[in-house]
Formats: sequence, C-alpha cells, structure tokens
Amino acid sequence: MSPAGPAWPRLRVLQALWALLVVLLAPWRLWAIKNTQECTWQVVLNNFETVGKKDASDRFVDQEPLYTVDKVFSLLVDAPIDPDEVRGLVSGKRERSWTCTPLGSGHLPTLSLQTYLGFPYYLKINYSCKGELSIDSCWVGSFYCPPTSFTATIYDAIATESTLFIRQNQLIYYFTGTYTTLHESNRGSERWVRVLANECIKKLCPVHFHSNGSEYVMALTTGKHEGYVHFGTITDGRVSFELLPRQRSVCNGILVVNCSITWAVFIAGDYNLLLLVEIEDPSTRKYFQVVSYDLVSDYLVVLYTIPEFIPDARGLEFLMVLGTESYTNFPMVPKGMSYNPYNNLLFIWGNFLLQSYNSENFIYLADFPKELSIKYLVNSFYGDTAIVTETEEIWYLLEGSYQVYKLFPSKGWEVHVSLQVMQQSSLYAPNETMVTLFYEDHRLYQLVYLIDNQQGRLVKRLVPVEQLLMYQQISTDYLLERQGSHLTLSFTNFCPFTVMRLRDLPNPQIYTRQERYRAQPPRVLEPGGFHSDNSLAVYQGLVYYLLWLHSKYDKPYADPVHDPTWRWWKNKKQDQVRGEGGESVGGPSPDPPSPSPCPGTVFAPHPVPQDYYFYLASNWRSAGSVHVDMASYEKIYDLKAENELPERIFLDKGTSYRFSVFLTAGEPEPLCTVQSKVGLAVVLADPECIEAVVKEKVLVNRNSVLFWVTLSDKRFCFDQGISGHHLMKTSMLLKVVGSSGHCFQNTHQGPRMQGNLMVPVLIGCPPGKRLAFDITYTLEYNRLQNKHYFDCVHVDPEMPCFLFRDIFYPFFLIQDLVTGDSGSFQGSYVLKVVGGGPTLDTIKEYSEEDIYRFNSPLDKTGSLIWTTRNTTTTEDSAFNILSHNSLGIEWLCMENSPCHDTIPHSIFASEFFFKVLVSNRGVDKSTYCDYQLTFQLHIHGLPLSARRAFLILMVSASLIVGLVILYVISCLLSPYVVKVCNVLCWKINNIVAWESYIYSVASDTRAFSNTSGTKSGESSGGISRVVSMVAGENKTDTKETLRKKPIS
Repeated sequence: MSPAGPAWPRLRVLQALWALLVVLLAPWRLWAIKNTQECTWQVVLNNFETVGKKDASDRFVDQEPLYTVDKVFSLLVDAPIDPDEVRGLVSGKRERSWTCTPLGSGHLPTLSLQTYLGFPYYLKINYSCKGELSIDSCWVGSFYCPPTSFTATIYDAIATESTLFIRQNQLIYYFTGTYTTLHESNRGSERWVRVLANECIKKLCPVHFHSNGSEYVMALTTGKHEGYVHFGTITDGRVSFELLPRQRSVCNGILVVNCSITWAVFIAGDYNLLLLVEIEDPSTRKYFQVVSYDLVSDYLVVLYTIPEFIPDARGLEFLMVLGTESYTNFPMVPKGMSYNPYNNLLFIWGNFLLQSYNSENFIYLADFPKELSIKYLVNSFYGDTAIVTETEEIWYLLEGSYQVYKLFPSKGWEVHVSLQVMQQSSLYAPNETMVTLFYEDHRLYQLVYLIDNQQGRLVKRLVPVEQLLMYQQISTDYLLERQGSHLTLSFTNFCPFTVMRLRDLPNPQIYTRQERYRAQPPRVLEPGGFHSDNSLAVYQGLVYYLLWLHSKYDKPYADPVHDPTWRWWKNKKQDQVRGEGGESVGGPSPDPPSPSPCPGTVFAPHPVPQDYYFYLASNWRSAGSVHVDMASYEKIYDLKAENELPERIFLDKGTSYRFSVFLTAGEPEPLCTVQSKVGLAVVLADPECIEAVVKEKVLVNRNSVLFWVTLSDKRFCFDQGISGHHLMKTSMLLKVVGSSGHCFQNTHQGPRMQGNLMVPVLIGCPPGKRLAFDITYTLEYNRLQNKHYFDCVHVDPEMPCFLFRDIFYPFFLIQDLVTGDSGSFQGSYVLKVVGGGPTLDTIKEYSEEDIYRFNSPLDKTGSLIWTTRNTTTTEDSAFNILSHNSLGIEWLCMENSPCHDTIPHSIFASEFFFKVLVSNRGVDKSTYCDYQLTFQLHIHGLPLSARRAFLILMVSASLIVGLVILYVISCLLSPYVVKVCNVLCWKINNIVAWESYIYSVASDTRAFSNTSGTKSGESSGGISRVVSMVAGENKTDTKETLRKKPIS
C-alpha cells in the first residue's frame, strides 16, 4: 500500500518487513501440501537492496552507548557546531522487543528492533516451531461460516505504512509497531490482534493510496454478512472497521436476491467504492455487474453489466464493447479490478482484460488470450501494468496502448536467461518459483525462490522489460537478403523517429516540490582517510539535526531568510563580531548575513574563524580528528533540469508547465512526409480540469519537428485545501504516434523505452507554501503612513509593538520553502481576533460567539475590537474582507470588548496582546491554497474608559487642589509661625544658658573651697568680684543680642 499525494507507492518504506514476509511465505507452495508436523527455520534477513546478492551480509544493529556519542561531540570544541544542540540527539533512541507469544500450537517470531540516531529500524528474527504452523490452531466455525479446509497458509497479506494485515482460515489479524514510519512507540503492539472475530472473511482488498490522514483496507465477507464490505480505517495506529453499505446490503440495493462481492476498489478522491458483484439469478446464469457506492450519500448504482461471453474481436487488437458485437462461446469469468487514480483507468480482469476511463464504457483488449486466467495485476502508476496469470506467466501492458506483450515465457526471455547464464549470474537457477511481482522506482522486479544444489534462497531481480521487448522484436522482425554470394541480415525498425529529446525544461523544484539539502560528510583527519565511528556519529548527528530543523520550521513572523539551516548558523555565521565591551565572538557567516545578535555590535576586520578551522584541519589539528565544513550544510534552491520530465507536477490555480519535444524522422523526407510520419499526441486524464496546447514547427533542413507543449490548469476543478493535502490526481500522457513497444534508447543504465511519457499531475495547493506575517514591511509602511512609529518601552525584537491610536496596516508573505522565493500575498483574506490578554501569560482563547462579537461589523452589543473603512464583506456580511490594498485597521476596543479599560501595570500606558487569525478560506480566488496563519500582535497605548478616566481625573484634581490650598495656608501663616518659633527658641536658649551658668559656678566653688585659710579672705573677696563681673558681662551680652536681632 502506498500514500497518496504528494507521495505514491513507496515500496522502500516496507522493504524490510516485506522481505521478511516473503521469506516466510515463499516456500508455501512446496511445504503446504506435505502436512509437515515439525519444522525448524533459519532465516537470514538482508537489506532489501542486497536481497539475492551472493554472500551478502548486512549488519542491522549497531547501538552505541549514550555516553560514547556524547563523548564524541564533546571533542569538537573548535568546530562550528553547538554541542548543546547536538548532544540531545541521541536521547531519541528507541528500543522495543517482541517476545515469543504462544497462540495455539504455533509461535510468533521473536523480533528485536533498535534504532540509532534516526537510522531506520532493522529486524532480526529467530524462529523455530513444532507442530503445525498457524496463529490460531483451532477453527472457529459456526452455522453462518461456510466450512473450509483447515490450513496454515496465509492467503492474503496487506502491509500499510503502519500496520500489517493477514488472512488465515477466514480470520483476520493485524500487527502494528514494526515500521520506520510509526514514530509513536506507544502505538506498537506486542502481539497479533484479531479483528472481526465474528465474521467470515473471504478476501482482503488493498487500498493503494491513503487520504485524510488515514490508511484503508477492505475485507469481503461471506456467510451472514454476504453482500457487505468491512471498510477498515487505520489512523495513528488504531484500526477500526465499518460495515458498508450502512442501510442495506448491496443485494437489496441493486434489487437482486442472491449476490456476492468479488472485489472492491476504493477511490479516495471521490470517496466512492467500486464493487465487482456476482449475481445468481435462478432463471438465468450467473452474471457480474460493476456497482458504485457513495460513502457520503450511502447511494448504490449499477454502472456496468459485464457480458456473459468474451467478444469476438475478429483479428483486431481491441474492441469497443457496445453490446452489438458478436461473442464467442468462452464465458467471461471476472476475478478482480484495478484502478489508477492518476489516469482514471479501470481494469476488470479474469480470463479477459477490459479497460475503461469512466467506469461505464469499456474496451476489450484482444491480445490477451482467453484461454488464460489472470491471477493479479501490478500497476506502477506511471503508465505500466504487469499481469501475472494463474500459470505464472508474465504479460506487460503499456497504458495508453492496446497491445499486450508476453514477457515470460517468451523467446526474448530465453535469450535473456541464456546471456545471464553465460555471465554466471547468481540470480537464475533451473529450479525456481516466483513469489511476487512488483514495481520499484518505475522498474519491474521479481521476488523469486531459487533452489540450487538442494538449497533454497530468495532473490530480488530485475525484469528487463525493455530488453525482453527488444529481443522479441529482433527475433521476429528480421530479413535475410542475398548480396552477391552471401546472405545479409537486416532488421526492421518500426520506430517512427531516430532521435527524441526534451528541451526548454524549467527548473524542476517548483513543480516537483522536493526540498533538497546538501550535507557533505565531515573530513576525516586520519592517514587512511577512512571514516571512523566518531566521524560517522558526528555526520549522523548533524544530518539528524538538520532534518529536525526542517520538520520544526514554522514561524508566524517571517524570518529575513526562510531557510531552516539559517537558524542553525544565524548566531555563528558572523565574520568576527565585537561587542561594546571589546569581547569578540567568532563563528561562520551566512549569505545573506543574519541580524546582529547584540545592539551596537560592529564587524571587525579580523580573520574569519572559518579560516581558522580550515587552518587547523589543513594541519591535522582539529579536535577529534574530524573537520566539519559548515558551508557543506545548506539548502539547495537552484536545481537544474536533467532533460527529462519531472517525476510529478504540482499545479496551483492557473499555473502552467511548458517544455518542448524535438523529434527527428528516420530518413530524410519531404515536408509533408515528415509531418505525417512524426506525430505527437497529448492525452489528458481530466480534460475538464487541465488543458494542453501543442504548437508545431517543422525543421526541414534537419528532418525534424519541434513541438512546444504547454500544460495549464483551468482554474475551476479544485476547491481550496491545505498545502500538500487533498490534492486532485490526474495525469498527462505524452505519446509519439506508433512508438508503443517499438522505440528504445540506450543509456548507461540499459535500454529505456521512448515515445510514451506519463507524468502524474497533482492539482491543488502545492506542498511547501506558507503564509507569514511580513513584520519588516509592515513596520516600514506603518511608519510611512502614520508619519511616526512608537515602539514599546521594553523593546522585543521578535514582537515589535504598534500604537493603539495609529491606523494598522498589516502585510503578509507567501513563502515558498522549496524554491526559496518569497513574495507579497496579493489575495484576499479575513482577519479575526481569536484570543488575547493584557500579558503573554494571560492570553486566552475566545469562543465562536465571542469571535463573532469582537470582529463582525454586524455586532450590535458594543463589543468590536477593531474596524476598517473597507466595505467588502463575506457573503453573509459577517466579517470584513481585507487585502494588501486595504485602508487599514482602526482599533476600537469598545465597552464590551476584552481590551476595553485595560488597567496599566506601571506608570506607562496600557498594553494588550491580541491573538490574530488570518485566513483566505472562501474569499480568495487567486489560489487553491487554504492559507491560515495565527500570530500574536502587541498593541500599546490603549486608552482608559471614560468612567475610569473621570475617576482618575477627579482624584488627581482633588489631590492637586488640596496641595495648592495647603501651600496658600502655609504662606499666610508662615510669619506668625516663625515668630513663635523664634520666641520659643530664645526661651529654650536662656534656659540652657542659665543651667550651664549654675553648673559652672557650682564647679568653681568646690574647687576653691580647698585653698589655705591664710588667703581665704582674699580669695573669697576676689572670687566674689570675679563672679559679679562675669554675671554682669553675661547679662549685658544677652541684652545686646536681643537688641540687635530683628523680628520677622
């Protein structure tokens, strides 16, 4: 099974498990009939690419301990990488083991699964059993389940990208958790799970393409639910089945008594089932009908009734079945159907081959013999179909033609095998059994079980279709002519041209949508030059991290360079950065350069660290003996065409793909003959959706014709969709008239068929396109229109602010991650505020009702957050439609809006963070892309409500008036207050002076009391006079002071 758009059958995804499965199933034809009771198997599992190679041995588990890998990266101290970024890579290692679980008498394989640094999972198996090999040894039979012979053979095995389904004895089991694409380890299962336990399943039908994020499988029932289909859906590892039709059985829906569903095909694009129904009418013979069932409307309709007998083609290669032609006596026995969604080609096969492009009008291909019966069909979905019959014959059909070629057995096959035996090829043996046939990378392969020298082995080998057709053509179309005395062998060339070239091809990436990276391995600084465990670990880690950056790249604000690798090197790719403090920061430098990591930094003219690393590597002095050149890790945008059509083409609305085809005729011919012999046809699977214009120019002097081909979308066959999802599948077939099966080109890879080129075309939104907020141009334009720009006080470079009172003019970019192009979004869009809060931490999501009130011009509740002068609205007038020419957005924040009356958290004006949703869904007619962008917008300077502003005004005015009154009162009373204060101070000073005087007199008295008695009289008299004089002087000084000091 394979995913749908942008990828289709990817057999490599299932290579390991498929190889394991075919090893187990290969010899069933040999041992199933022997009723073996004891068995011991020795299984060797190889990489899918090495299956069948002689002495091939692959190492599947090579797990390095975590500390060892960390130790390797820790050595790279001077390399241009961030150890902190790379160190966590190995933390993603996963290990899961499956134990041997006995069910009945059989045993399940013991599997061991490990991954290392993102390497794909590998399996190793040890299997031994005694008794009969089966999952359930007991047969669950009942009256509603028809009895059947019990066997251990697995009849059907269908592998999706996440789940393996098998059918054994009308029982269904599935197993999950063994594929590389199943990233969630908790989805894995440690045993087989049985589903539809009460049902009898007669067949499993695959669904080759997944859709809507799910994979599908169909189980056809017998017994009590005959006439129903169990439609299985696998989503995130979970398996569920739905019984269809929902209301009544297919038999009741097409008004018949007895019927049985033989095959089912699911067409995901139309959500429709095509059923091959066998009807038993008691009055007539059995006959078959193609019935269509719509899963949406639960409606059944009969599209086509298959004739009972094979038509008589009367020697023609094909025959349009209209009902009026004659028939043979061979009954038509349909067995299955095959559908190609790219060209709408439906095959009904059995002992015949019918094809139709509309499921209603069929063409009978008469080249396939009616004596054979087809076992299964294999489709490459690129215009090739291989057919395997019940007798193991291989036939080949080139879609767009009506010739069916027999590849095996054939004369061409005998010639090929003889040449291989002469070269002693190990891929061929006298005794061999083909296990299956499949396409990989547009080439047909076989899985063959060879028995050589009593030893069996499984090999994968190429089926050289082109060489077989060449050998077959040479062996039948030759002529012996006599020239003189000897015979001359000549061959007839049925190819209408000798040279076919494709010219003027545009660069493929814009159409293939393949993102490409260049990641060169590190340079090994060892004498031998061979990679070591260290260098391989470094390389693996860097590639893994590069892919992680690719998968995680999604920023709403557009980067200056929308390249995932730019974030890796943006802080290191500086020539030599020197900050204000003089500290230099070294690192590699990008192109274009990233913004300076710090304000005020300048580029100093010093040698680039890259040169320093190169100097170390040149002298074999790099740490760890490994040198990483950062220039070898980059994204490729300029891939050139290689003179061949791309693998697939994605077309957006109105886009086109143009190229030319140069054809040279076989021999020089006149003008009219050249035009008649060389003709180019362009076949479109859906001409109502795409168109092709072919212009012709005859180059007479070169015997050539030049065709210009332009493939264009008609602009009305697809609705809008997410980038890379829900794409419409169609195709273009480029066909040179008369070239099918006759024209070959020799290349270095062998012969290649020419003249028929089928290219799948996917209509819708191409992968790798995204909408981003163009913050750079928005700031520039807003500054120009508003004549100023005021950022927030606290500047955030990642999220600049916008002033509330300014008109806001937003602009957006369409970034093409595949080609690197970036251009202004010119379409229409709807802008909604879907969340918000005063801080980043308090942002909350709004309900649908709130979103309508906050954004709709029809709101009457006074809740609008913003408005615009644009008058264009959606059809229901619920929301405004904006574009790059809009008149801007005016912020309102009305009374009932969440941003109304926002309280500031500081002395600065209020701020608010809006969560804004931008979508062009249903309003943009310029593209098929359904763009949707959610980003945060920082608005500052929000006004307060009138009530709160009046309250603040009153409080502020009251405070100011109070301060003024207080000032006036203080001015009037200040003289009296000063006078009182002076008097009080004077009194205090007097008290202090008097106390000081009394204290000093007392001290002097005690001092003189100790003098001699003879002088006491004199002393006493002297002291009295001194004291009286001092007191008089102090009194006089005090009076003078009071007299001189003014009174204010």
